[in-house]
Amino acid sequence: MASLSPPASTSRTALAKPRLNFWQIFNMSFGFLGIQFGFALQNGNASRILQTFGADVEHLSLFWLAAPITGMVVQPIVGHYSDRTWNRLGRRRPYFLTGALLSALALIIMPNSAVLAAMIPPIIIGAGMLMIMDASFNVAMEPFRALVADNLPDDQRSDGFSVQTFLIGVGAVLGSSLPYILAEWLGISKTALPGQVPDNVVYSFYTGAIILIGSILWTVISTKEYAPAEHAQFHPHEATEEPKGLSAIFTDFSKMPVTMRQLGLVQFFSWFALFSMWVYATPAVAQHVYHILPNDTASTQYADAGNWVGILFGIYNGVSAIYALFLPTVVRATSRKTAHALSLTAGGLGLLSIYFIQDPKLLILAMVGVGLAWGSILAMPYAILSGSIPAKKMGVYMGIFNFFITFPQIVNGLFSGIMVKQLFHGQAIYTIVLAGIFMFCAALSVLYVRDSKDPMAV
Repeated sequence: MASLSPPASTSRTALAKPRLNFWQIFNMSFGFLGIQFGFALQNGNASRILQTFGADVEHLSLFWLAAPITGMVVQPIVGHYSDRTWNRLGRRRPYFLTGALLSALALIIMPNSAVLAAMIPPIIIGAGMLMIMDASFNVAMEPFRALVADNLPDDQRSDGFSVQTFLIGVGAVLGSSLPYILAEWLGISKTALPGQVPDNVVYSFYTGAIILIGSILWTVISTKEYAPAEHAQFHPHEATEEPKGLSAIFTDFSKMPVTMRQLGLVQFFSWFALFSMWVYATPAVAQHVYHILPNDTASTQYADAGNWVGILFGIYNGVSAIYALFLPTVVRATSRKTAHALSLTAGGLGLLSIYFIQDPKLLILAMVGVGLAWGSILAMPYAILSGSIPAKKMGVYMGIFNFFITFPQIVNGLFSGIMVKQLFHGQAIYTIVLAGIFMFCAALSVLYVRDSKDPMAV
C-alpha cells in the first residue's frame, strides 16, 4: 500500500503535498474502470432493454429521467458526508465500496426484470433498476473525483484526472463492446422472444457486476488516504468546522465560486448533448442508417443496430482513453480552457456528421470526434474546478457540481420526447443533430470561464 504521509511538522505554514508516481495515481483511479464498465453497459443497453419491455421511442427520455434525478439528490449528500467521514476505510473509500455493491446488484437484476413480471410490470422494474443503478454509480463516482483532488498537488491534478479519464475510457470500451463480442465472436444469442432480453446482454451485465466490484476493491486496498491530522498540515489556514446538517449543502450551493457557476453553463450544453446521444443513439441509428421501422425491436436487424451502437460507444470511449494521455500536453501547449473548447468542437462535428452518414462503418469517424469531447469532459472541468474550491469542501462541491450534469439531463428528459413526437415526427436522428449544436454552444461558453490557477493562463 502506497504511503501518502507527509513529513512531521509543527508549523502553521502549509506543507506542499508530495508528488505521486504514476502507479500511485493509477491505483487511486483504477476503480473508475469498473464504474465506467457498468456505466457503459447502462448507456449502451438501457434504451434497448426498456424498448424490449414495451417503452415507445418518444417515452424513452422519461424513463431515463430516473437517473439524473437520483444523481442530483444523491451526489451532494454523498459529497457532504464524505468530507466528514473518517473511519478505518478512510474518507472517500467507504462510498466507493457501498456504491459498487449496490451497482452490481442492479446490474444483475435489470436485464432479468421480466422474471419478476408476475408481480410488477417489467418496464417498471427496469426503470427502477435504472434509477438504482445510476444512484449507486453516483455514490461511487464523485468521491473518486474528490480523492484525486485530495491526494494530488495542484500541478498534478490535470495528470490525475487524465489518468482517471484513460481508465474510464478503457472500462467503457470493454463494457460497450462486450454484448457485440459475446454475440459475434462467442456465438451467444443476440435475439430473444418479444419481451425478453437477449442472452448476450444478460451475460454482459453479469460480467459488469463482477468487474465493478473487483476494480473498486483494488483501489480500496491499494490506496491510502490522508488522515485528518495529515490533511490539516496541507491546509492549516482552513478553519475547522463542526459537522453540520444537510442544510449546509444549500448554504454551500449559494456560495459556490464564480468559476463553478461559469462552468455550469458549459456543463449544461455538454451534458444535454451527451444525454441525447445516450438515449437516442440506438433508435436513431436503427431508423436513419439501418432503415428499421420505429416499432421494430425484436428483429435481427434491430439487434445488429443495437450491437453496433455498443461498438460505436466503445470506440468513442477508446478514443477518449487515448486522448486522455495527450490532454496534459495539449493543455501545456494551449490552456485548459482552449483544450476543452477544441475538444467540444470536435464532438459537435462528430454528432452532426451522423445525419449525413448511411454506411454504419463510417459512423466510426463520427465517434472519433465524440471521443475527443468525452475525454475532455471527463477531465478538464474537474481540473479547472478543483483549483477554485477549498480543500475542506472538496467532496460537497464535487457533489454539488453534479447538479450541472443532472439538470440538463432532466430538462432533456422532460422535453426531448415531446420534440421527437411533435417536431421530429418520431425521427430520433434530429435529436442527435440538436446534440451537435449544443456541443458547439459548450465550446463557445467555456472560453468565458475564469481559470485563475491554470498554469498556462496568461
